[in-house]
Amino acid sequence: MNSRILRADILLFLTAAIWGFAFVAQRMGMDHVGPLTFNGVRFALGALALAPLILCMEKRRAPDFAGSDRNRLAKGGTLLGVILFIGATLQQVGMAGPQLAALGFEASTAGKAGFITGLYVVFVPLFGLLLAQRPGWGTWLGASLAVVGMYLLSVTSGLSIAFGDLLILIGALFWAGHVLLIGRLSPGMDAVDAIKLSTVQFAACAVLSLIGAVATEEITLVGLRSAALPIAYGGLMSVGVAYTLQVVAQRDAQPSHAAIILSLEAVFAAVGGWLLLGELLSVRALIGCALMLVGMVISQLKP
Repeated sequence: MNSRILRADILLFLTAAIWGFAFVAQRMGMDHVGPLTFNGVRFALGALALAPLILCMEKRRAPDFAGSDRNRLAKGGTLLGVILFIGATLQQVGMAGPQLAALGFEASTAGKAGFITGLYVVFVPLFGLLLAQRPGWGTWLGASLAVVGMYLLSVTSGLSIAFGDLLILIGALFWAGHVLLIGRLSPGMDAVDAIKLSTVQFAACAVLSLIGAVATEEITLVGLRSAALPIAYGGLMSVGVAYTLQVVAQRDAQPSHAAIILSLEAVFAAVGGWLLLGELLSVRALIGCALMLVGMVISQLKP
């Protein structure tokens, strides 16, 4: 195997691991702060973490390189930030155990949230139908397996689904829309402008989340201090470090190959939930996870 491809695969594997364990951090953070507060602070940290990378890459640019239109970056990044805010809020609220329990609802676990969120890789080509794209047989087979897996993972024998799982499933639709919009905005951008676009969206998401937090949640210094480690992991590692690794790796990896490796974040979310939170999945749920993972892989192998 080419050494550059091998390095890219290792970096993508590390990215998937960081993102997978981020679900554990998100679940743990809900014990101390509200979901909007958690997202607001972590995405602000993520935007700040990417600033040094942008400055470093700017210095390596050719002096005469014009770059992308700033207005396009600002408008596109803000629109991405709005969609990111909706998807991230639904995901975070779906895992907010104490908050949902107080309302009489059941929250999702870190492991289940990872697999359900991963369904966006199946939704993306299906949404492509709206853009006159024609998915291949792999997409339809992958989607079918994912649906069956989702049923086994989240729907009980009484045909009910946890409210938290439902919120995360709806959020996965927004993650898919987010990917499609990036596909519309990013062509022609170099790596620096792509990271700038992401930084703008993270900042926009942070502002919207913090506005919502101030309006609906109680923000305390004690809560922020207690949730400091999960917030730092979610912001610095999940956003700053993992995004940088992804950008570096995908210069040498094929998109479909990269998507397959990154889909392993669902597996790491389940492992992290088991190791750190004591979350256990039934045999039925494990079979559902396996079918969903196979469906995600097939949808990328034969899109």
